[in-house]
Amino acid sequence: MASAPQPAADPSLDEPEEALAFIEDAAGNDDPPTPIKGVRRLLAWIIPANFGIFLIWGAVPGILLPAQIAAQFGEADKVANLTIVATIGAFCSMLAQPIAGQISDRTRSRFGRRAPWIFIGSLAGGLALVGLAFANSLVGVIIAWSLVQITYNIAQGPLSAVMPDRVPLNRRGTFAALSGIGLMVGAIGGQIVGSMFLGSIAAGYVTFAVFSLVILTLFMIFNPDYSSKELEREPFKLGDFLRTFWVNPIKHPDFFWAFTGRLLLYTGYFAVVGFQFYLLTDYFGVEKPGEVIPMLGLISLAGILIATAVSGPLSDKLGRRKVFVFVSSIVTGIAFLLPWVWPDLTAWMIMTFISGLGFGMFQAVDTALMSEVLPSAKSFAKDLGVVNIAATLPQTLAPGVAGAIVLAFGYAGLFPVAIVLSILGAFAVWPIKAVK
Repeated sequence: MASAPQPAADPSLDEPEEALAFIEDAAGNDDPPTPIKGVRRLLAWIIPANFGIFLIWGAVPGILLPAQIAAQFGEADKVANLTIVATIGAFCSMLAQPIAGQISDRTRSRFGRRAPWIFIGSLAGGLALVGLAFANSLVGVIIAWSLVQITYNIAQGPLSAVMPDRVPLNRRGTFAALSGIGLMVGAIGGQIVGSMFLGSIAAGYVTFAVFSLVILTLFMIFNPDYSSKELEREPFKLGDFLRTFWVNPIKHPDFFWAFTGRLLLYTGYFAVVGFQFYLLTDYFGVEKPGEVIPMLGLISLAGILIATAVSGPLSDKLGRRKVFVFVSSIVTGIAFLLPWVWPDLTAWMIMTFISGLGFGMFQAVDTALMSEVLPSAKSFAKDLGVVNIAATLPQTLAPGVAGAIVLAFGYAGLFPVAIVLSILGAFAVWPIKAVK
């Protein structure tokens, strides 16, 4: 008598073990196990998740914070005051994300290594934004803005590790493009929405705080991660902690060059774009910048979305990353020539679109490139925290860097600096060997 057929083994039963083995042995150029809810859902949800964080980075340091400082402490010292606030806040940002990443890498919980810190960071960040809304002294603004930087970077670091943690190599260009769409729609949309709150800055801060917390919580609910409770707990070592901010450039040269290229381009781009509010009022003579900024945001967004939607999937199809990063950096640098030689609002509008094309292409492909040069799955979040210093630091430091340049050379001095940095960023990717 024939025996009854046995049910087929469920391959998903092995996935938790595969996830643990991946963390123990893999690097950034290895395929991770399939996400619990699948890659497609993750692809869809990374857009609102990044949007929720970068809406704040677009609205606050570039629009609401400069307006708050000018209104509270006077027009005469606004550049110097903003430079002080931005520089201290940027230093806090630089420290926060790699440390948060290392803590995340070592976290053992039923929700995985990332989710607890995404939630804690977004909740604490919302409270810090509320504190910034009611700060009435320069010291209070410095403390509140520094806390905003620290807490939202605690959320952003683990969120950035989702790509190497869960996304297969042949989908990373697409994932990076979608991630870049969320990032740039948030950053540009933040400028647009932020300008609408210029008459009520405190209400803007509270609105962004609540929105970000809701979006990031939904991301975690709909995209659960494998438990990390069974991972071996690594003992704390002071030497490991002190090396949080260091990835050996001799041992990992590809990581070093990718980091350098990103740092250069982002610094050049945001030194100009992040200083837009004062450029409009003091360089182009726009009397009501709140009426112009939404239009500029839409122009930039159009360029970014076109470039991002095309370059990310095309990079996957061709299996190449470096050429896209190189071209995007050159395009971004050339765009800054226009307002330098033609100081008119029309030139700024044209530059906004062209630089949007370049930066959109860069954002879509560079994120995938960075994920493929990470040394070890054990330290994805920490290493990406170091990488993201090259992305978040220029955005938050831009008002300070731009302020120093303006004080020394005037507003026109911003453009040649941005051009040189962008072009240097293009050439920095060529020494990378692990990625085509």
